[in-house]
Amino acid sequence: MKRIALALVFLVSAALAAPAAAPARAADDKEPDTYRYLDLFGAVFERVRSGYVEKVTDKKLIEAAINGMLQALDPHSNYLSAEDFKEMQVNTTGKFGGLGIQVTTERGIVKVISPIDGTPAAKAGIRANDLITHIDGKPIIGISLRDAVKQMRGPVDSKITIKIRRKGVDPFDVTIVRAIITVKSVRHRTIGNVGYVRITSFTQQTTVGLHAALAEFRRKPGKTWRGVVLDLRNNPGGLLSQAIDVTDSFLERGEIVSTRGREAKISSRYNAKKGDMTGGLPIVVLINSGSASASEIVAGALQDHRRAILMGTKSFGKGSVQTVVPLGSQGAMRLTTARYYTPSGRSIQAEGIVPDIVVEQAKLTALAPRAIGREADLPNALDADRTESGAAPEDGAAKPGEGADGKQPAAAGDKEPEDYQLSRAVDLLRGLALFDRMKNGE
Repeated sequence: MKRIALALVFLVSAALAAPAAAPARAADDKEPDTYRYLDLFGAVFERVRSGYVEKVTDKKLIEAAINGMLQALDPHSNYLSAEDFKEMQVNTTGKFGGLGIQVTTERGIVKVISPIDGTPAAKAGIRANDLITHIDGKPIIGISLRDAVKQMRGPVDSKITIKIRRKGVDPFDVTIVRAIITVKSVRHRTIGNVGYVRITSFTQQTTVGLHAALAEFRRKPGKTWRGVVLDLRNNPGGLLSQAIDVTDSFLERGEIVSTRGREAKISSRYNAKKGDMTGGLPIVVLINSGSASASEIVAGALQDHRRAILMGTKSFGKGSVQTVVPLGSQGAMRLTTARYYTPSGRSIQAEGIVPDIVVEQAKLTALAPRAIGREADLPNALDADRTESGAAPEDGAAKPGEGADGKQPAAAGDKEPEDYQLSRAVDLLRGLALFDRMKNGE
């Protein structure tokens, strides 16, 4: 038994000595009971190994023990087998297999952070904050996030049925066909004279896609741009470097984000370089409860610098930094090493980002007009006061080609959005533009 315990100590020590791992603590800083607990671990390991009802490999037991140790710390620390580590590296390139949902765990239940646009999960109606309780009729409450994700993955075109628990409705089943998920992280279009950019996740292509979208807006002939809507709703995050570069695209100077860990060498600050790619146009950022991690960094920085107005609902609140530590041929471990802070010093963790203007998603239905008359319908109503030319007074007159609210006629592909939150964002930018014109006497 002692030999097993010592072997396990060697395995753990070798793992912690891997490149990029946190430095070892001083010898006199160890807890006095450390080796006693390692003996306990060795005793349990040997008993399971010899007495469990079915034969279990040492590899499976040790990997499960390591994963259990990490997952007991927080929902985002975990062990990655060599296969999982390789898949994680593929995920950050923007192409992977599965249902198309980002998940976490909450009190032993798998919780959806957000579905990814255009994926089978999004098309099936899966929403942020949905709880997944069963997969193909089997309960998954209490199992590790890693095991739950493995069960949800499978061959392309195969079916999976998941049971969803959603606030306000009875639990229900959803059947989804698995597919290869190719994420185009940036989509864009124009809505009249407003540029719309949707970022679904932060992958290696995100900044390139954003810059291409902004460049295309600038090339549009005859457009008097009123502003840009940056849509980060249901964006579960991704690469920190991409979140920093995206934020930098809208700032001239200043801090973007800082990270603070237990040790000073883990802490860092990231600052913007000169150059706002929009030329100072007003920006509205849309967020909701599915906006997490990297998307919260972008939203928080633009809000703190008063560079954008945030609209929507409170974000998810994942403000922790995970460092991926390679363990050679044995895979890697994802370890939470720091917290994110916005430029003003706000912690995102468990707090989230609160929008400047709270707008719940809604669906509007036009009401039938009430049958009431107008002034002109009254008996003996006065005629309108006309100028000598017969035209109405020019106070408040719209410019040629615009309505009184400053809207440009919609061109092909510039269809007005049915999305309520997006509509409010576009209206806000047009209202700001109209106010500026009035203030300047235009």
